[in-house]
Amino acid sequence: MWHTRRVVFSAALACALAVALTASAQSGVHPVSGRRFAPVMGAGGAAWLDRSEREMEEAPEKALDALDIAKGSTVADVGAGSGYFTVRLAARVGESGRVLATDLQPEMLDLLRTRLTDRHLTNVTLIQGAVDDPKLPPSSVDLVLLVDVYHEFSAPQRMLQRIREALKPDGRLVLLEYRKEDPGVPIRIEHKMTVAEAKAEVEAERFHLARVDERLPRQHILIFTISP
Repeated sequence: MWHTRRVVFSAALACALAVALTASAQSGVHPVSGRRFAPVMGAGGAAWLDRSEREMEEAPEKALDALDIAKGSTVADVGAGSGYFTVRLAARVGESGRVLATDLQPEMLDLLRTRLTDRHLTNVTLIQGAVDDPKLPPSSVDLVLLVDVYHEFSAPQRMLQRIREALKPDGRLVLLEYRKEDPGVPIRIEHKMTVAEAKAEVEAERFHLARVDERLPRQHILIFTISP
């Protein structure tokens, strides 16, 4: 009986500890803007990432049109998830280009690997990232794309520093983020960002907000270049 109680108690303690650690990881606040970090979507949410309504809500091709991605370029899809944007990027860069798809979760990379196999795409490299490092090669990338991802970073300053190191001197960093300024966008507030928040946080890591494109139904397209 004592053994059974001890096992149950240990399991309960482990569960409570896991909840506490999750809450702690989600309670970070950015020192520049005061924005609270959002929780990360797990692989269990992959179906939401691939929902049919996303085409209408986010207009992915229109978003990529705004970026003028050149054939033969190297693009990093950071926080690639199940690959909704990765396969589109692979088509944009062409056979002579490369997409570096990096994600924190191995389960997401497994889903993406299956997607690439089904579509016979060979110009994508999968990378297991870390919470503070996307693991991209230095000075190798023309464009880093973060689609509804930046607001979930638990170590955004270190991630931006590593991204900056991975970009070529004339490279661009692009954030797609749901508009916090618009209460009509039906997304939880912690998963939205204002232009002012993004500008303050990203420019603090030696980037420059070069352009804000508002052609999408619900998201900002925020295009940053490297500051001297």
